[in-house]
Amino acid sequence: MAPRQPILIALGALASVLPAVLGAKIGGPAMAQRLQAQAQEVVARQGGHGVTVRFLTGNGWPTRHAVLDGGKHLNDATRAGTARAIAAIPGVGGVRWFNASALVAREQEALHPLHCQDDVAALLRARTIRFEESSAAIDKSSRELVDEVATALRPCLGSIISITGHTDSSGAEPGNLALSQERADAVRDALVQRGIPRDGIRTLGMGSGMPVNGLEPDDPANRRIEFAVIATVPLKPTPVDVPGPR
Repeated sequence: MAPRQPILIALGALASVLPAVLGAKIGGPAMAQRLQAQAQEVVARQGGHGVTVRFLTGNGWPTRHAVLDGGKHLNDATRAGTARAIAAIPGVGGVRWFNASALVAREQEALHPLHCQDDVAALLRARTIRFEESSAAIDKSSRELVDEVATALRPCLGSIISITGHTDSSGAEPGNLALSQERADAVRDALVQRGIPRDGIRTLGMGSGMPVNGLEPDDPANRRIEFAVIATVPLKPTPVDVPGPR
């Protein structure tokens, strides 16, 4: 691994992570599925026929905030009672009724990087996270640096931390892809051990597919770990927005 230049990962690269993230073994999807099942039971008990509930943000991320849709034939009292009952489910962070125009506007708001990314970039300009040769084991000499990276990321907890592993083009690309993913996962695990929540971290191994601008693909300086800290758009309002548009 060689010293790094500024570490902004293109948002297009981050977008390519999203489908894989939703299928990953993290707590978010399981939590959302559990809350959704409980919410649909509440809907049935409240007589909210035709009301659907989802626990996904406009960008498709699992969330504790429920979005209700449908049930336009119901009276306002039933709709309001249904929303309040769902808000009372343990673990639910808020409830709102779907509003198409507001949702489109929210989805169009760009994700933006936070200051923590700059702090991590500053740390990695002079030093780099090194690994044992042909291994995903973080070298002992880099453990202090990982401590500092975790400290730099802590003020931005609640955002999405993307960790991308890269290699040079030496060796077969399937092996490069696997090694870069394993190294990104190793950095994630090291950060989790230092108190960074696992469900806020996304990892991706790019192999040798994205060399540093100006470097030959086989240059060892392409062996690197990159970070992006992306703010998410919170759902508003909370905890209950009723009776909701029809």
